[in-house]
Formats: sequence, structure tokens, C-alpha cells
Amino acid sequence: MFAKLTRALLVLTLAAGIGAPLAAQDQDEDNFGGMIPAPDRRSDEGQGPFNRLIIRGVTLIDGTGGPASGPVDVVVEGNRIAQVRTVGFPGLPINDDRRPGDADHEVDGSGMYLLPGFIDLHAHTGGRGKAPNAEYTYKLWMANGITTSRGVGHGSFEFSLHERERAEENAIVAPRMVSFVRPGSGADYDGPDVTDDPSAREWVRYAAEREADGLKLGSYPPDIMAALIDEAHKYGMGTTAHLGQGGVAQMNALDAARVGLDSMTHYYGLFESMYDNYSVQPYPADHNTNDEQHRFGQVARQWDMVTPGSDKWRAVMQEMLDLDFYLNPTMTIYSAGRDVMRARNADWHDEYTLPSQWDFYQPSRQAHGSYWFDWTSWDEIAWKNYYKVWMQFLNEYKNRGGKVTTGSDSGFIYQLYGFGYILELEMLQEAGFHPLEVIRAATMHSAMEINKQRPANEHLKIGVVRPGYLADMILVDENPLANLKVLYGTGHERILDDGTTVARVGGIKWVIKDGIVYDAEQMRADVREMVREAKAERAMEEAGQ
Repeated sequence: MFAKLTRALLVLTLAAGIGAPLAAQDQDEDNFGGMIPAPDRRSDEGQGPFNRLIIRGVTLIDGTGGPASGPVDVVVEGNRIAQVRTVGFPGLPINDDRRPGDADHEVDGSGMYLLPGFIDLHAHTGGRGKAPNAEYTYKLWMANGITTSRGVGHGSFEFSLHERERAEENAIVAPRMVSFVRPGSGADYDGPDVTDDPSAREWVRYAAEREADGLKLGSYPPDIMAALIDEAHKYGMGTTAHLGQGGVAQMNALDAARVGLDSMTHYYGLFESMYDNYSVQPYPADHNTNDEQHRFGQVARQWDMVTPGSDKWRAVMQEMLDLDFYLNPTMTIYSAGRDVMRARNADWHDEYTLPSQWDFYQPSRQAHGSYWFDWTSWDEIAWKNYYKVWMQFLNEYKNRGGKVTTGSDSGFIYQLYGFGYILELEMLQEAGFHPLEVIRAATMHSAMEINKQRPANEHLKIGVVRPGYLADMILVDENPLANLKVLYGTGHERILDDGTTVARVGGIKWVIKDGIVYDAEQMRADVREMVREAKAERAMEEAGQ
């Protein structure tokens, strides 16, 4: 189906010299769009994989939506879960007779909670002028529990595939990567521009030959959209779309679902499918979408243009359900719109946000998403109202059997890699999801979206803690069902049982990817040091040294 030789050659190249100069790997730096690939994984970064790793005495939240259970011992052989064994009852001593043995490495999970690794379905690695060093972003993702990242894209076509192969070989500290690419991309693509059915199909074949996992689409004209999706599905490639405001008048979310789109990301095109009295948004006469405050300020004004529970609302929802359409809302990335001061002053910025990333967040008429030219209470109130309606749709869709998945789109609008993803989980709970439903969305359902178009024998077996699945898991020493905030890398502040001590608790402790055990706190410390060094360098530059 795909050009397996291409992947084999890449893997052989990597095996011959991981981390060698890019020229030695026959890579063209210009094709990486200013991104710096992650360095080789050092010998002290991650332990394993092991012949037989046993995680002892954990409480398991398995990702299916079922209740927590424990204590259990989880056996991992190589990079696969081999066994999940109940070893007793809460409040009683462990039954040693039930414990599996012969471990060559153990993790004491007593008092901890074990979950499947999280899946971020809307990821960007960073970029020139923001966070060009991929190591920074990868460690923020991993340290906040993300073990699979779907790039839309992670960077340029070439960078995405280059880093995906290195992550697959565990040559770098990074989540496993799924690479969705944009039509027309590819430095060596010499075919026609994507302007009609034949050219759309020709480019998809090019992407399939290079083993891209799927397509990140915009709101193309209907004939081109249909051709891109149809050709992608022939090759087992997935499709998702950011149906931008410039195209939703001719390709809204329902239109796209009807021509076969697998999922939509963000909100664009959803409300436009359900307007009560218009077929397009009635923008002010002076609206200019290239002015980003216009763009992001006006989109929330749709909140009263649809009627929750109306015949049209129910009809659109039912048709999307019938089409098995996935919603990947990425609510987190727009959350600053309803409270910009909260986003700007988040706990993690001081220690974890690079100065270059911070610069990018500041009001700018040129930097995408930096639209705080004159953000008003009116704007924030519109966004708060918009979220109420949007969240109601998402919760009803989930309750009727629809799949709502998780993504963050971090790196814009004050949302930082990894931390923004945990905020997405909190916002799903705000929308009405029980925490078990939140975790299922972040794990099993997001894995189902990745696998939607893949042949069964090429499914990524992730998203559930179950024998036969890949050993991608996280451990946290606080109960995330009681408080999702304990998943943040900065933890959660509370008064301890002595009644006076204020402390930070939580934060993911261990991240297991492909059977390799990583110390999440060490990864966070690495990021803090990167930020400290960047700030020191900035200070020297400003002092003229």
C-alpha cells in the first residue's frame, strides 16, 4: 500500500547514526522551516524497555470509561502490556500469592493512579520565532502525560516525517508521532498545484508514497475537498479539517462530513451548519478577517445565531452521528478569549515559557493568534456565551454516542505545550463530561480517531491499558478523577492534612512510552533549565554584552 522501502531506508539511516549532522543524513535544513530536531536520547533519559517490567500496586483507570480499580500489578514485556493482575482489595494487605514475578525492573506504584498515555490530536511542535528547538516542546508534552502527538503538522512536511521516524525508534525523548500534512506541501513535490480533482489526487498519491498518516485540510471547494478525502481513504490515510472562516460559506462542517471528512478540529463550520436566519455570518460592514481581532472577536458573535435543541440542531447532530463524524474541539486554544488575564498569568509561564514564545504571545498585527489589540469586556462576554452553546453541543453529541476527542493547538494565544492540553481536559469536564468520560476522550476515543481509516492490521494499539496494547502509560500520585488539576506539570496547590502547610501536590510522576520509563519531573527540570538559560542569554543581549 505504502512505499515501505522509503521507511526502511529512513530507519537504516537512523540506525547508522542517530543525531549525526543533518547533511550526513541527507537532510536539507531548509526544508525544516527553522525547526531544530531533538538531540539524541541520552543513556540517562528513560529506562528500558525491559524484558519484564512490573508496575506494582497501582489503582488503574484503563481509558474505556470504566471505574477505577485496584490494587493491580501491570506487567510489560518489551513495549507491550502483557498482563493486568488484580492483587488484592482496597484497605487490605496485598495478596503476595497473586503477584506476578520474574521482573527485571519494578516501579512501585503504591498509592498511585495508572492511566493510558494521553493523545493530543492537534499539535504543532513550535517554530521559528516561537520555540524552534523541538526538545523543548517534546519534553513539555511528555512531562504533561502526552505519549502520542498528531501533528497537523508538527512542522514542515519533511521535519514531521523525519522526527516521526526518530520517535518511532525511541532515538529521541518524544511522544510517538502521527503526521498529518497539508495539501500541496512537500519540498520535492513537482506536480501541479492542488486546484482541481486530478491535481488533488496526484498530490495525495505523493503524500501516501512518503507515508504521511493523513491530511490536514482547509475548507476547499466541494469538488477538491471530495477528491482529497476520497483519494486519502484509498490509501488508509485519515483526514481532519480546520474549516476556516474564509471557506465555511461553501464548505461548513456538515458539508465536509457529507463528502467523507473523518473529523473536524476547532469550531469553524459547526455553527454555520445550524444558523436559524442566515446562511452566512452577518459580519459588520468594516470586518476584515486579516485583522485578527476582527477574526477572533466576531466569531464568538455567532452564539445567539443558533437555537440549542431546535429541529435544525437535532438534524445536524443526527446526520453527523450517522456519518460517524469525530469532533476534536480544541476548546483550550480559544479559552483566553473569555479571560485573557487568566491565560496571561497562568502558573507555568514564569518557569516554563521561553522568552521567544512569550514574545510571540504579545499583541501583534502580524503574529497569528496575538490579537489583543484592544480586547474588551464585550469580547470576553461574547466568548463566554459562545462556549455555553458550543459546550452544550459537544456534551449532547457525546451523550448520543458521538466521539469527542482531545487536542490543544498549543503554542498560540497564551497556551503552552502540554499545559494547554490539561486545560482541554478541564474544559471537557466544564462542558458536562464526567472525568471518566474526559479520560476516555483523551485516550480510547482519540486512538479510535487515529485508527479510523487505517487497515485493521495497521492500527496503533494505544489508548487503553489492556494486554496486547502498546505500553504507553502515565502514573500520578493523586486521584485525577477527584481533581484533574493534579495532572498539570505544576501540580495543584492545597493545604495539607496538618491544616497549615500550603504545598503543591500532583504532577505526573512517571511517563511510560513504548515500555521506556521516563521521570516526568526530570523532563520538567530540563525544560526549566532551557528557559533559565534562554532568559539569561536574553538579559545579556539587552545589557549589550
